[in-house]
Amino acid sequence: QVQLVESGGGSVQSGGSLRLSCAASGFTLNDKSVGWFRQAPGKEREGLSCTSIRDEDTYYVESVKGRFTVSRDNAKNTVYLQMNHLTPEDTAVYYCATAPSITIVPVKEFFTSWGQGTQVTVSS
Repeated sequence: QVQLVESGGGSVQSGGSLRLSCAASGFTLNDKSVGWFRQAPGKEREGLSCTSIRDEDTYYVESVKGRFTVSRDNAKNTVYLQMNHLTPEDTAVYYCATAPSITIVPVKEFFTSWGQGTQVTVSS
């Protein structure tokens, strides 16, 4: 069964940090492009980062560049999103997703498998 499960969300104060995990089962994450997305209430789902298939480099959107970092543990078939210097504007449900082909930018229409999401709440 192909599955993505996010974890690590929670509530933090502004300036704090969280690390989200995205664990895959039923397939090898390294064989997919992996993206992180978020969706705040009343807003469109926003792409944050994209790591293409077996690529060491990750593309970040401007709003998170320098604050968020993606890493991968192939042995655990898990991708992480380290989030630092969080602000209330980062409050959202965060999702990881995979695309079956080489994908350089986090355009949600390119991604076919999605996790259930994990809530991140940042208070001022």
